[in-house]
Amino acid sequence: MPNARVLIDGPSELVFDYAFPDELPVRPGCRVRVPLRNRTATGTVLAVVPSEDLGFATRPLQSLIDPEPLITPALLELAQWMADYYGSSLESVIRSLLPESVRSEENHAKSQKMVQLLRSPTLEEIETLGRKAPKQQAIITRLLDQSEQKILLAELGKGASASVKSLEKQGLVRIFEEEIRRAPDADLQEQIIESTPLALHEEQQQALTAVCQLVEAPSKPLLLLGVTGSGKTEVYLQATRYALDQGKTVLVLVPEISLTPQTVRRFKSRFAALIDQVAVLHSHLSQGERFDEWHRIRQGKARIVIGARSAVFAPLPDLGLILVDEEHDSSYKQDTAPRYHGRDIAVLRAHIERCAIVLGSATPSLESYQNCLDEKYLLQRLNQRADAHSMPVVRVVDMRIEQKKQKNSQTIFSDPLRSAMEKRMERGEQSILFLNRRGFARSLQCPACGHACQCPHCAIALTYHRTDERLMCHICGFQSIVPRRCPECKDPAIALQGFGTQKVEEVLAKIMPRARIARIDADVMRRKNSLRDQLNAFKAKKIDILIGTQMIAKGLHFPNVTLVGILNADIGLHVPDFRASERTFQLITQVAGRAGRGELEGEVIVQTSTPHAPAIQYARRHDFDGFSEQELEFRRAFGFPPFGRCAVLTVRSTHERRAEFTLQTLHRRLLENLPPHLNISEPLPSPLVRSHGQFRFQITLRGPQARPLTRHVQSVLQKTPLPEDVIATFDMDAINFS
Repeated sequence: MPNARVLIDGPSELVFDYAFPDELPVRPGCRVRVPLRNRTATGTVLAVVPSEDLGFATRPLQSLIDPEPLITPALLELAQWMADYYGSSLESVIRSLLPESVRSEENHAKSQKMVQLLRSPTLEEIETLGRKAPKQQAIITRLLDQSEQKILLAELGKGASASVKSLEKQGLVRIFEEEIRRAPDADLQEQIIESTPLALHEEQQQALTAVCQLVEAPSKPLLLLGVTGSGKTEVYLQATRYALDQGKTVLVLVPEISLTPQTVRRFKSRFAALIDQVAVLHSHLSQGERFDEWHRIRQGKARIVIGARSAVFAPLPDLGLILVDEEHDSSYKQDTAPRYHGRDIAVLRAHIERCAIVLGSATPSLESYQNCLDEKYLLQRLNQRADAHSMPVVRVVDMRIEQKKQKNSQTIFSDPLRSAMEKRMERGEQSILFLNRRGFARSLQCPACGHACQCPHCAIALTYHRTDERLMCHICGFQSIVPRRCPECKDPAIALQGFGTQKVEEVLAKIMPRARIARIDADVMRRKNSLRDQLNAFKAKKIDILIGTQMIAKGLHFPNVTLVGILNADIGLHVPDFRASERTFQLITQVAGRAGRGELEGEVIVQTSTPHAPAIQYARRHDFDGFSEQELEFRRAFGFPPFGRCAVLTVRSTHERRAEFTLQTLHRRLLENLPPHLNISEPLPSPLVRSHGQFRFQITLRGPQARPLTRHVQSVLQKTPLPEDVIATFDMDAINFS
């Protein structure tokens, strides 16, 4: 009798062997019920192993939850790699592969009662029904009018059940249960208009040919470096058609949920004949929608899957092509265990499943670009826009000069930006204003004593939100009322400092009262489909000026937008992070790319207090090569990625001294038997020293390879018992250092 090695569901990472008879179809990836002490537990079969003489009898597993494996061998191999590389528990990785809606036995397919005509009644039978049972005749008439001669029982109205059952006894109809799909955006299905492939320019055709060759004979990942508006999406669509024609399935990853609706619409428009074969996976789906989409994918009913980070684990059979759009985006990095990077996992999955993978971006990550320089990746460039128009003109405005000119240190709009917006309004064109800070004011500060209202749980100032008349913490969500006077010195002159998207909207409404203004940020996009509705209104030209945060920074295509204004362009430049310059360059370039995507020329106005920063100057010239050359030289000199691996070990606790002492102990033990070429920083407070009521201290670790680093840290963590209220987290290939 063979044994099944089962990972028990739960946080304890328990793995046990259970016996099962040969005739039971247990395979790796199956979900099973097993006895665990005096209760029944559920788990996932990791492997089927031969029986060994253990000196005791293994307990038999109780039953299979699903006879078919829910995790493919390729995804099981991927899970084992992730657990080892990221230093995460295998159970947490399995939870990522199998979402809660799939693991839970409470979720199941939804069905509804249908009535179907079995045979067409004779004229005599219809006349008899009309005389004796007019309700039954009406039901038969409705069924005859239906193309499939079936109808939902509930649509027949109240009291129809008795008539239907009578017809069933006569052999005229049958009542049956039909499974229905809880489809995301089902209300939009009828609005989809089929699109046809566009003519490709020479660079697009070269890129498409390269991708098609990879679909036929996968080799290296391909980086598609195309300027904003160069037609990368059209290459994706035509490559998808080629993969489908080869009998393969396609996985499309986008960095943020805000981009998913537009991407879904484009793919459904192009593949309107296969619209039921397009599935969507992201965290905004209901449990029922996710359950249905996941099982449609596993059963091969969906051949195209579009989703955010977690969709990289979609159980697609015969995977032929993976497309990772905006591959540079930090949203691909998971910030809870397992702390994987969606782009890197996509590359690994393509390697395991021997399929083609394309990473697309106008501003690729320096890690991916260096892989091209090292010939680990293939590189295809799209240097011109698809419409053959030039890139938008970018003007940099020094806000220090503007503030002196306007005699206002809190100036939001420079004269060039205000004038440009008014001209666009007169011409019926649209503008986008970008500011990566929501709320009304950055903080509430007393000019007399300098006191700023702080979050009691986090080491940051509270942000003022005028809509709710509240001070809010953007880290933990804490809220408080707005004080009328300084809490410290009681001075009534306490004042607002800085500005966010709410204030931009209010000030803009005053200076341009005729403009139709809308705002997109996390505060106003709480309702389901609100983002989609707002973007549709903007596309329909019902909005003149759109104000937004990072949600509108990339991937969106609006031909009538001719002006983009970037406020506080250097907001993320002066932070303790070696990627700060790269992120600023990427953000400015991506936002600037929203302008001039139609027939009209575009203009971008960048407002900044540090106009000579290299990231801003290179972005102004759309010069990725110049920026990457300078930045890579800096990274190479200090051994930062992509020339080494970087990880962060963070310890947090509600007791400051206990957290600090624990990290010092771990630091001391990490220095013992330290593998060669590993570099460990001193234990220091995190840049955000307090969050959610917990004090945070961290160590940064660097080395040429990831696995020696991960294994060394994990060995120390396993041997070091932590105090009960102290939590240690390890983040390999860290993106966030705060």
